[in-house]
Amino acid sequence: MLVLSKHIVGIIAEYNPFHNGHLYHIEKVKEMFPDSPIILVLGGNFTQRGDISILDKWEKTAIAIKYGIDLVVELPFPFSCASADIFAKGSIDILNHLGVTDLVFGSESDDIKGIKRLVETQLFNKDFDSLVQVYLRMGYNYPTSLSKALEDITGDCFKLPNDILGISYVKVILSNNYKITPHTIKRTNDYHSKELDKKSINSATSIREALLDGKDIKNSVPSITYNYLKNKKIPKLDDYFNLLKYKIISSNDLTIYNLVDSGISTKLKKEILNSYSFDELINKVKSKNATYAKISRTLIYILCDYTKEQASEFKDIKYIRLLGFSNKGRSYLNKIKKDIDIPIISKFTREKDKMLEYEYQITKIYSLVFDKDKAKSLIEAFYKMKPIRED
Repeated sequence: MLVLSKHIVGIIAEYNPFHNGHLYHIEKVKEMFPDSPIILVLGGNFTQRGDISILDKWEKTAIAIKYGIDLVVELPFPFSCASADIFAKGSIDILNHLGVTDLVFGSESDDIKGIKRLVETQLFNKDFDSLVQVYLRMGYNYPTSLSKALEDITGDCFKLPNDILGISYVKVILSNNYKITPHTIKRTNDYHSKELDKKSINSATSIREALLDGKDIKNSVPSITYNYLKNKKIPKLDDYFNLLKYKIISSNDLTIYNLVDSGISTKLKKEILNSYSFDELINKVKSKNATYAKISRTLIYILCDYTKEQASEFKDIKYIRLLGFSNKGRSYLNKIKKDIDIPIISKFTREKDKMLEYEYQITKIYSLVFDKDKAKSLIEAFYKMKPIRED
């Protein structure tokens, strides 16, 4: 990894959509590291918890550049729509390739020492793995088993989503001896809240819910985000439900898809004809060992034809796809690009990588619920669009 004398800051986000909390995050990063380049690893058109992005990746990139990000790179689908550990591995690996020295992430606890202590327990405490197995045998799912084992050993309890992602980020850093220092910024809103508050910083979940209900979100997002969202058709997972239903009904063997075991396959085949939305199907199939988020991701994998074979093949980051940059980001990239040991891709060509070819398929599937002009522009942007540059 290239080591520079000054700080190079990395952040990881989905911006679904970019809201006032994200702007606050960027402003705090700039306070912590004045004049340092900020590199964003951006989740694309499907998200970590198995949802759809209401803005496409190019729209999100344009907003990010306008609000102070210097370099935007894409987190490929096999990592962006995945468990916390896989999401973190892809994101941190990309940042490491790009020479990042400092990672800044939102955290409910704002306790980086506590997060490091839990990660060190996972990696180095000889009793940890056996204790996780005890909880798994008791019928708890894997995330809960991890949390309980950590609480038993350390006395600390971190159960909220940004802390859980933070633990995964730090685990990738420490287990690979990456020269990246993690930092936290206190999260100021309730991640799970579905209701808009009168305060200016609301969760992305509540903003999406408000948009779908036709409510005004003007006070919850910066002006550029608002301009992208006003009068826009807001896509939702249920727009794809009939496509998913067809896929489940017509498939002879659902177990070829990532995360689908025989039990989940049987439940899906049983419940699909009597379900009329993603939420209804997920609630009928989820169990103590298969969380809502896991089933939601599983359904996205079926929809997107993402198989176990592909998941096995796509375990490592083998290219970096540029989505946008500022003048500062371009200058930084020019300094380091000769030292990066994987390809930097600014324009799609099919021969370059199988994962990139699969990303093209994801774009085509994502485009299916939009009108003709939008769908055409999404598909053409994938292979024609050059990185968005700061005006």
